[in-house]
Amino acid sequence: MFYGSIPALVTPFSGNCVDEDSLREFVDWQIAEGSNGLVPCGTTGEVATLTNEEQHGIFRLVVDQVKGRVPVIAGCGSNSTATSLEHLKAAKDAGADAALVVVPYYNRPSQAGLAAHFLALADASALPIIVYNVPARTVADISVETLAEIAKHPKIAGIKDATGNLARVTAQRLTCGDDFIQLSGNDDMALGFNAMGGTGCISVSANVAPRLCAEFQTATREGRWDDALKLQDRLYPLHAALFSDASPGPTKYALTRVRPGYPDALRLPLTGASDASKRAVDKALEHAGLI
Repeated sequence: MFYGSIPALVTPFSGNCVDEDSLREFVDWQIAEGSNGLVPCGTTGEVATLTNEEQHGIFRLVVDQVKGRVPVIAGCGSNSTATSLEHLKAAKDAGADAALVVVPYYNRPSQAGLAAHFLALADASALPIIVYNVPARTVADISVETLAEIAKHPKIAGIKDATGNLARVTAQRLTCGDDFIQLSGNDDMALGFNAMGGTGCISVSANVAPRLCAEFQTATREGRWDDALKLQDRLYPLHAALFSDASPGPTKYALTRVRPGYPDALRLPLTGASDASKRAVDKALEHAGLI
């Protein structure tokens, strides 16, 4: 259902408002370059700085621009179950194909609380849910056992795994089943992730290098591991450089290099990439043959 290169879209801003024209153009470019799906309003989309009205408006805009060409997985997570339910309803009303729901952050729920949160959402949701596990940002970490418990629900379709622990791919496949979708949340680990049973990556780098990321994912899916390794080596410096400063600052800077005129504004408390980060991004783009 969900596979391949799926960029976690940046959100372009102009005058502190969502730049809708730039976002529409960006969606079209991503699809033309071969992306297999789109995630609006994820971490890379600065969702933490969006109002609910803006977030739901982005859902509608992206779905409208996509026009069914690729799946749209709307970012619907919150540390409040009630707020997540509001986002899920808005995503369904907008016509999204699925929802990405991050493990609740800051309030540090127990494993029982995590299970109750996701099951409550699944019971109320008309959309498939992709669990987003990123302990470095949320502190909470949904265990393999808890994931296996909630994966029994027909609406819990898969996971975006950003734990950095490749062994979990096998552990989760064995406990959740072969049909449970596993998407990497780390571009730099996507090669090993797919080799162990993953089906793709919700990607930061695909914002900047969508065609290369799509070609890489296709190579892994077709078992062309030598080709995949070459693309991994070509992309690896970019994967690192895009996190050389607070994300998505380096990504938005990189976009100004590959798509001149693309708006690079961020919302506080995020600020633009440092000079050192910009140098790292420029070097990585040159290595990848993108500039």
